[in-house]
Amino acid sequence: MSPREKANTQSSLLFSSDPMRGARTVVERAVAEYSSTTRRSSTAVLNSIDKLSDERSISSVKVTRTTLSSREGASSPLSRQQKGSDGVSVATPASTHISARKTETDLVDSLLDRTSKILDRNAANVVAYSGGVDSSLVAALVHNVFTSDTSGTKSGKVNKGGNDGSVRAVIGLSPAVPKVQIETARLVAQHIGIDLLEIPTTEGTDPTYISNAGKACLACKTHLYSALQTVAENAASLSLSSDCDDNDALTGKRAVILYNGTNADDTLDPTRLGLRAASNFLVESPLLYTSKDDVRRAAKHLGLINWNHAAAPCLRSRLAFGVEATERHLRLVGDAERMVRRALDLDETKNMRVRILAGKRAMIELDEEVYGDGGEVKDVLDQEGFANRFKEMGFEGGYGVRPFRSGGIAAIPPPKKVGREESREASVAVA
Repeated sequence: MSPREKANTQSSLLFSSDPMRGARTVVERAVAEYSSTTRRSSTAVLNSIDKLSDERSISSVKVTRTTLSSREGASSPLSRQQKGSDGVSVATPASTHISARKTETDLVDSLLDRTSKILDRNAANVVAYSGGVDSSLVAALVHNVFTSDTSGTKSGKVNKGGNDGSVRAVIGLSPAVPKVQIETARLVAQHIGIDLLEIPTTEGTDPTYISNAGKACLACKTHLYSALQTVAENAASLSLSSDCDDNDALTGKRAVILYNGTNADDTLDPTRLGLRAASNFLVESPLLYTSKDDVRRAAKHLGLINWNHAAAPCLRSRLAFGVEATERHLRLVGDAERMVRRALDLDETKNMRVRILAGKRAMIELDEEVYGDGGEVKDVLDQEGFANRFKEMGFEGGYGVRPFRSGGIAAIPPPKKVGREESREASVAVA
């Protein structure tokens, strides 16, 4: 069996028969760019993609792989399950934080140690990257471990002692990712020294994502990990040496290892159905037992420029359930948030959201210290003409201001009721 055939057999993606065009389009440019960094022919990479269907739905994707042998300290990050509010299993860590109140140096050392037990220098190590503090810290850890104690390092590629792996950070581009977030991601990646690959994702074609009825996050992450997996697998298949061991699958070696920035606090949120997608793709989470506070401490210790930036989830999270995740709605939210930040002079360390509620109503959420009693902020925005500006943008239901609450409209919506009380209760549910 040739190296390429073995790579394709070892890890393949099976798709449902639901029609969706563009799987090849999504990865074609990215594969060509990825393969060029390893001095391989993009044509050869694309030939291997031909074995994947280019008109499939990723909404029901599943991954088939050889069972991985357990490795001490690097077991699957999803070690036990809890039921979310819609009955879907999501992951929680099986132990307490590994970083409880350690010094910053000890904290970073423990994270590097955990990462070193996961990483394989002979694999394609790919970080699902957003430019947020969590994925930025993971990118820094993976890059640091991969390049430590080696020579000849260039563009994430190491050729020493037979090692033929790579390390990349990959960010998905879609209307749900604010432009300012992409710019931050580029700056942080440059600061870390890790190669950054930007690829388009196609969740916007998925009916489950568009309907935004409770499982949009699962659909989105499935599309993201599918694209990352496909790009990395085909690049990795070209870098496998001709004399690689046919028993690699039996010894638990992987051609591709995906990483994300899931931290311990994330696993306590039952609405994060993206964790289920991560489990399906065997994504590794070096921060799984690390609190958000310790993530920021470690990021600051490593000198990451975004260590104190406010959380920046995708723009789809601003939409109340039932408000369709269309490109128009996502861009509307992005434009509105830029306007509010400018008007209130808010930097990237302050939480601020513009949410779209039922009835095309905009709800601005601000940190308590900025919100105050709400009156002063509302006066400033009114003086800036936001009532008319928002209506002109499409917020026909007007706008309001309230204190920021993470996941403020992320709870699974209650069952739809029938009768004259239906409309009133639906409005209360998203207010």
